[in-house]
Amino acid sequence: MDRSSKEELVSQMREKLDSAACIIVTNQCGLTVNETSELRSAVREAGAEFKVLKNTLARLALAGTKHEAVIEFLKGPTALAYSQEPVGAAKASVNYAEDNGKLTVVGGVLDGKLLQKSDVESLAKLPSLDELRAKIISVITTPATRLAVISSQPATKIARVINAKAQKGE
Repeated sequence: MDRSSKEELVSQMREKLDSAACIIVTNQCGLTVNETSELRSAVREAGAEFKVLKNTLARLALAGTKHEAVIEFLKGPTALAYSQEPVGAAKASVNYAEDNGKLTVVGGVLDGKLLQKSDVESLAKLPSLDELRAKIISVITTPATRLAVISSQPATKIARVINAKAQKGE
């Protein structure tokens, strides 16, 4: 890769990483191409991206951003999972690491705050933003649904009694 290609890659990655809410650093020693593809698919399904990048280029891309603190985790064969939504990258990375021992979560950063491995694992256990929205909507709509069912019950019961009487011929 020539210098201009590297500069372009670094600027693209800086843009993506700076706009990310969460960056997870993983150590991916020994992953095969198929395993990496599976991991990328899992991360993509969670609404995140996964990028294997040389540590030098990753350091250049992260320098001067709000996520600069994560540079200390860039040692050895690392890869970055990042997302706009805080939980997506962490959940996908931790779940894959549990299933495949060749991937380990090293740490991460969430809106500029450095996360240790245990913090990333705790973050992965939280529900995603979409799951939280669904729960909130459920909580809001449940009382209205119950109220509608309860208010329709007396009329339904009267209609059933009248129908039963009509069938008996009374």
